[in-house]
Amino acid sequence: MEILRVFNNNVVLARDPGGQDVVLTGRGLGFQARPGDIVDQSRVARVFVPSDGRDPDTMGALIADIPPEHITLADEALSLVRDELPKDSYASVLVALADHLSFAIKRQRQGIAMEFPLRAEVSHLYARELGLAQRMIDHVNSRLADPVPADEAIAVALHLVNAGFLTGDLSFTYRMTGILRQVFEVIGSFFGQPFDTDTVSAARFITHLRYFFVRLQNDRQLAEGQLVLHKAIREAYPQAYQCALRIQAVLELRLGQPISTDEVTYLTMHVARLAADREAASA
Repeated sequence: MEILRVFNNNVVLARDPGGQDVVLTGRGLGFQARPGDIVDQSRVARVFVPSDGRDPDTMGALIADIPPEHITLADEALSLVRDELPKDSYASVLVALADHLSFAIKRQRQGIAMEFPLRAEVSHLYARELGLAQRMIDHVNSRLADPVPADEAIAVALHLVNAGFLTGDLSFTYRMTGILRQVFEVIGSFFGQPFDTDTVSAARFITHLRYFFVRLQNDRQLAEGQLVLHKAIREAYPQAYQCALRIQAVLELRLGQPISTDEVTYLTMHVARLAADREAASA
């Protein structure tokens, strides 16, 4: 591999034999190196391949700004949940996690407290990711003389959620979280009572919505033309259908594009399940 740019003694931008620009890290990898030099493979510790549209130079500059020991610590923590991550997302998540942990460690040393306003949303909407994040923070703190607050798991969980969208920043995840919260507020308002997001039906609904956001992002809404099913569901669950229409209006307003009839059909089925759960619990 040929060196294209040296960021510091431990981070370089290089071009692999296939013509792909990659960021390489390793102790002393960039020491006295110059553009055009051949990479000393024996010094390479990690290879970061930008797979989310991120500019390699920007990614390299970010990595160069993170102490190597913090990258190692993040790598150790992330490896604990590697099997739970989407394929090809590890490198981008590692960079984001290392950057976050490095900042958290610095804040802790300086005695700067951090508020986590999405605590309730994350604990209810992303319980699985939060559990993984708590394992990771426990590992991180086992390696630190001055442990970071346990609530850092909230932010780490959002990075794990973000991995499912294979996007380089958290803006879409923050937006999705706000929309999920609003959807449950619409359902609670429609039925005159808040819904418990800890139920199995709520978990299914949240999962459905998350995959809906992925489909929408990739312009692949459900559009199979199942008008017979739509009519049957609408007639079987008239209240749930009316609620689904309100959800549709909110989604179209927040996302700026129309929601297909098939998507509304599945929204109706999930709302009907939630309503049935509530009735069973109150019986």
